[in-house]
Amino acid sequence: MQMSLPVVLISMLLFFVLFFGIGFLLNMLLRMTWIMAICFPIIAILIIDDVPWTRYLTAPSASLAALGRKVASLAAADLLILASGFAGALCAGWAIRTLRAKGYQMF
Repeated sequence: MQMSLPVVLISMLLFFVLFFGIGFLLNMLLRMTWIMAICFPIIAILIIDDVPWTRYLTAPSASLAALGRKVASLAAADLLILASGFAGALCAGWAIRTLRAKGYQMF
């Protein structure tokens, strides 16, 4: 099934805003600038893969092989959507870092 261009663009915007917002809030609460950028790969794996996370601890080689096959089978639109989410997480870290550098103690 192929996604139309407007659906891809809206999904990219939504993922960017979603991860920017979550990252910004986590940065304010935890005072760790790049927390969302570090957590994003784990979240992306949970979105992409249908293997339970406990299998990564009990059978890591089989789970990672299944993850590799699943990532290789992703469509370009899916990769663009996930990349825009990662860009949102990075922009949240950059925004918090900039606000702290300008003297905003709240952040």
